[in-house]
Amino acid sequence: MTTPPPPVPPREPGPPRRRAHREFAYVLLGLPLGILGFAYAVVAISVGASLAATVIGLPLLAALIVGARRLGEVNRRLAARLLDAGVPAPRPFRPRRPGASGWIRAGLGDTVGWRALSYLLLKYPLAVAGGVVSITLWSYALGGATYAVWRPFLPMQRDSDGHGHRGASFGTDFFLDTAPLIAAVTVTGLLLLPVARWTVRGLAHLDVLLIRGLLGPTRRSLTTQRVRDLERTRATAVDDSAAALRRIERDLHDGAQARLVAMAMNLGIAREHLAADGDAVDLNTTRTLVDAAHRDVKEALVELRNLARGIHPPILDRGLDAALASLTAGLTESSALPVRVSVDLPDRPSAAIETIAYFCVAELLANAAKHSHAGEAHVSIIGRARRVRVVVGDDGTGGARLDPGGGGLAGLAERVHTVDGWLAVTSPPGGPTAVTVDLPLHA
Repeated sequence: MTTPPPPVPPREPGPPRRRAHREFAYVLLGLPLGILGFAYAVVAISVGASLAATVIGLPLLAALIVGARRLGEVNRRLAARLLDAGVPAPRPFRPRRPGASGWIRAGLGDTVGWRALSYLLLKYPLAVAGGVVSITLWSYALGGATYAVWRPFLPMQRDSDGHGHRGASFGTDFFLDTAPLIAAVTVTGLLLLPVARWTVRGLAHLDVLLIRGLLGPTRRSLTTQRVRDLERTRATAVDDSAAALRRIERDLHDGAQARLVAMAMNLGIAREHLAADGDAVDLNTTRTLVDAAHRDVKEALVELRNLARGIHPPILDRGLDAALASLTAGLTESSALPVRVSVDLPDRPSAAIETIAYFCVAELLANAAKHSHAGEAHVSIIGRARRVRVVVGDDGTGGARLDPGGGGLAGLAERVHTVDGWLAVTSPPGGPTAVTVDLPLHA
């Protein structure tokens, strides 16, 4: 079973100035992309319609429809890169029937491609208007706000009476070169700055709405994908439950049950020894048998306690902060890996979420202590907007990967996915490593 890729974690909005720069860059880049996309859509529709009756008409139209997906993907990725618009990708193109005829039929009926063509047609007027309006507004706003700085560098001009003026002019006798007029231009430019920023933001938002409506998955495909996710989640939960039951049965059979059997045998031998010897009891032999039975009882109790702790650690009843403090203290003593813990949970998660978060942290810290060669590790748990974000990192050598084919991280990802969570790994060669687990507040 393959693990679905986690969604891209949302990026912090950042300073307002940097956000405004990204939005303006998006609008500027959208102008050539809009022109290119409009030309592609016009060529696709006109050529396909004119050559529909020929041998190459339908295959060419199908190829152009499928190719529109690529241009739509470019716009979708650009919006995600600059505007943090996390629009999911639509379903991939997969012909239902083999062969060329099946591919042509699927291409002509590709709703994702047709929706991408619609986006390219609608993008053109929005891109042109956005580019012109954005450049004009920002030019006037920045030019006016800095007018007092660059006005002295303008060439000297003369009015109809022969008087010299240095400043912007309207006609032949009106110059913006007096102190009140310079101040008015500067104030006007400063007032235009927020107007330009919010206008560009509105234009970018309109484009994002188009992307969500035409380049993202439809409601039907989202419902289908949701059903598939639920089926996969149910199968994973069933497999995990079966594996947990087999592990518990194996641990009981090979551990505590074997200890109890050995205790029973030792006590049985001691009883037979006492019954056979009567008054002439060998105290040393009896003491040895009883000591062995007592040792087996203690070892069986330890194994049963560890088994119960593996199902649900009792310290979790006191909350995640107490449980993680105990866990990291034990890890520091056993592996000499210091761990910094930060827990910020305004609302306590449900018991199932706490258990998953605890075992994720436990396994990730165990991996860090065993493989990362780290000098320090850190755990951060933050609860916001009915989600719990768990980040476990270290300053080790890095190189950790989420291999869908198996491994500890893949198992954690599957377990997290059963409650509509996701797991992401950032671990470049040389480190540092950070594993992010995002869970709902309540399962």
